[in-house]
Amino acid sequence: MFEALLEPKTVAVIGASRTPGKVGYEILANLKDGGFGGSIVPVNPSADEVCGLKCYPDLESYGKKIDLAVIAIPTAAVRDAIDASITAGAGAIAVITAGFKEVGDAGMALEREIAQMCLSKGVRLLGPNCLGLINAHHRMNASFAKHMPLQGGISVVSQSGALCTAILDWAASRHLGLAKLVSVGNKADLSETDFLNALAEDDKTKVIVGYLESIGSGDEFMKAAENASSKKPVVVFKSGVTQAGGKAASSHTGSLAGADMAYGAAFSRSGIIRADTFESLFDYAMALAMQPLPKGNNVAIITNAGGPGIMAADAVELSGMKVCTLATASASALKSKLPSAASVGNPIDVLGDADPERYVMAVEAAQSDDSVDAIVVILTPQAMTKPVETAQAIAGCARNKKPILVSFMGGLDVSTGRDTLMSQNLPDYPSPERAIAALKAMSEYSEWLRRPPRILTRFLVNRRRVRRIINRHIRTEQFQMGEAYAKEVLSAYGFNVPLGGLAATADEAIEIALKVGLPVAMKIASPDIIHKSDIGGVKLNLDSEDAVRDAFDLMTMRIKERMPKARINGVYLEQMCKRGREIILGMTRDPQFGPMLMFGLGGIFVEVMKDVAFHIAPITNAEAMKMLESTKSFALLKGARGQARVDFDAVATGLQRISQLVTDFPEILEMDINPFIAGKPGEDSIAADARITLAGKLEQER
Repeated sequence: MFEALLEPKTVAVIGASRTPGKVGYEILANLKDGGFGGSIVPVNPSADEVCGLKCYPDLESYGKKIDLAVIAIPTAAVRDAIDASITAGAGAIAVITAGFKEVGDAGMALEREIAQMCLSKGVRLLGPNCLGLINAHHRMNASFAKHMPLQGGISVVSQSGALCTAILDWAASRHLGLAKLVSVGNKADLSETDFLNALAEDDKTKVIVGYLESIGSGDEFMKAAENASSKKPVVVFKSGVTQAGGKAASSHTGSLAGADMAYGAAFSRSGIIRADTFESLFDYAMALAMQPLPKGNNVAIITNAGGPGIMAADAVELSGMKVCTLATASASALKSKLPSAASVGNPIDVLGDADPERYVMAVEAAQSDDSVDAIVVILTPQAMTKPVETAQAIAGCARNKKPILVSFMGGLDVSTGRDTLMSQNLPDYPSPERAIAALKAMSEYSEWLRRPPRILTRFLVNRRRVRRIINRHIRTEQFQMGEAYAKEVLSAYGFNVPLGGLAATADEAIEIALKVGLPVAMKIASPDIIHKSDIGGVKLNLDSEDAVRDAFDLMTMRIKERMPKARINGVYLEQMCKRGREIILGMTRDPQFGPMLMFGLGGIFVEVMKDVAFHIAPITNAEAMKMLESTKSFALLKGARGQARVDFDAVATGLQRISQLVTDFPEILEMDINPFIAGKPGEDSIAADARITLAGKLEQER
């Protein structure tokens, strides 16, 4: 039915108006003036003619089949218009009218009713409360937007109709062509997921651009996004990323995670290129639509001014890409052709009086150099600069094998040159930093496409043991699993845990301490106490029987005084762990995307800097390693500044074991291993403390 929506032969406008400025008038005028080649059927019981077209009082009077109905009438009349459209054979219906779920319960009920009417007949519904849609290559503007865009390769899906009009205006100002533009509105039926699937197969769409405020089904969205991203770039600007309200998280992972983290993790997993601003949304889309992807991250910079060249070099290095060294042959060739004052290093400075020919020399040298993966060209307007001729020259020598991004810096003096670049499919940016940010997005997407196949490791585990522990806790409504049981769960899934045991009396505590071996750590065991150390519920390095007895008596007495209502099950004693790098591994279950795994270093790195990485489970070994590498503190794990090198494989394996655990048991709502003590390569890594939160009745019902 997408053909009926996106490439209809007959479009009916129900609510066609004779009054300019009215939605029904503007939609009809846009269809007619935009050059739509099919039949246009205005429907208005009070008019015989609208915009020079014969008007019908109703669809029954038209008497022929329609493909697409566009409805722009009062809310109360929409139900009957949909019924008439279905009777007339419509395969798709776009409801422009507002006044549905966005206004309250009555509107929600009506929205559900019209969606069910369409669903029962196999008709696809766009909206309600939307701007409409445009297919530039089909010459169809079935919207009340002002502009009919040029034909191009970028398709836009937006939850905001107002943003669609801004996009159209911006694209017109930059002479940027679009393929399709769809305003999804309230998403009663068709959503961003449906359009990802459709546009992934659309040969006119080179890049998919999305503006999203919410996502219906996280799992379905991720599948559609990963499928689309494997075929063409998908660039998304997600708004509404702050987390207001919601339940109080009981774990470090839960408190650090939020809506933004969840979407970031889902986008990363799915290959979506995330834009943080409206500006970057189309900065990235332009580059991806107009230029080939880089095969690596080595960048050559060509400039006619030293300052902007330095700015560009800084931006490249800060992005994680490299200002590469040109091959000796390339540098020698340039030196023989350029003036003696020119720099043939990188950046390549062709000097302020550079003519178009010098730019061509530099671009051709960079294109021929195997050490260069991408090229950024910068021009600043000097008295002798020829922006238009230089733009034409750069376009003329571009071989379309390596991406070339251009920054003509300035305003009026370079405006015609910038227009020339865009007309020649060379994306132009007002600053080098924006060009390099777009190049970085291209590089990351290229790397994602080259990723190894997703092969999940399945570890041999004792699921039956974990099932018994979880069932017992849920049956007794103990949703905060104590350390002793949490470590039983981890042990069943292959984690190394210190020898230990639960003691209800001082004598039992001494017995366990002697059994596991002094010195020991003692921790209060209570389902009501989450952060044990905050109230004196942790004692370390107890190295004698007397020390164990004294610690037991003092700990239990003081905690009963401080938290008289807390249920105390005793204390948990275990071997003191050897020293190592303290790491936090965890999981929190996002309502949209499911289990999100977390990695971070302990101490200040997680508490203050919040230097953590998230990823959606299930996770591969390569993805686990990527999590480690994405943190700012990764250098410490590698042994920077005299620090001991950490066994990366042990940490990555730990993340994968958590991934398997929380995938196997959806009852696990949150969990932390804090600290996970990572040893040096060849040494054991140990889960020194753990906490698991199970979903209560409310969570299970959802």
